[in-house]
Amino acid sequence: MPPLEISTYLSPEDLRRLARAEPDARVVRRLLALANALEGMDRAKAARAAGMDRQTLRDWVIRYNRDGVAGLTDEWGEGRPCRLDDDQQATLKKIVLAGPEREKDGISAWRVRDLCRIVEERFGVRYAESGLTRLLHALDLSWQTPRPQHPKADPEAQEAFKKSSGKYKRKPHAPTPKPSASRSGSRTKPESGRRAA
Repeated sequence: MPPLEISTYLSPEDLRRLARAEPDARVVRRLLALANALEGMDRAKAARAAGMDRQTLRDWVIRYNRDGVAGLTDEWGEGRPCRLDDDQQATLKKIVLAGPEREKDGISAWRVRDLCRIVEERFGVRYAESGLTRLLHALDLSWQTPRPQHPKADPEAQEAFKKSSGKYKRKPHAPTPKPSASRSGSRTKPESGRRAA
């Protein structure tokens, strides 16, 4: 099967010039692969030199022939739209920031599964825990684990304990003795002269 013809509306020099100005490294590789192939380099070698296989280069040739240089950019989809509208997202954020009511909700901190239940009851939309976690991150909400606190804890007793526990002071240790400056042994006298033989 003969190689697919590449449109020649741009010369290899034009493609290389565009590659030098292109900020997207993936598009640069595609432009250079096309330039190499147009100059007569074997398609498999041109693809390898650009970090792709021959079939991938063929796919880019098809897009280049159809759409020009614009066809060499990646087409990222917008992704699935959020199932909650803007008002519902704002309401969910308020619910999360307000926190649960211990008497009504029976918990002291939100868990993802609790919020999944609330979203389903309130808005009629079912979310998996992973999907709702992504939505919460998109709403600039992050999970912080609060310090556990017993429901019957007495805040006044805790404050009194904090104040009284600061009064205890440890006794200082006895100071360590400093090493003495004296040395063991004595210095030898310098030799005053040579001995006569």
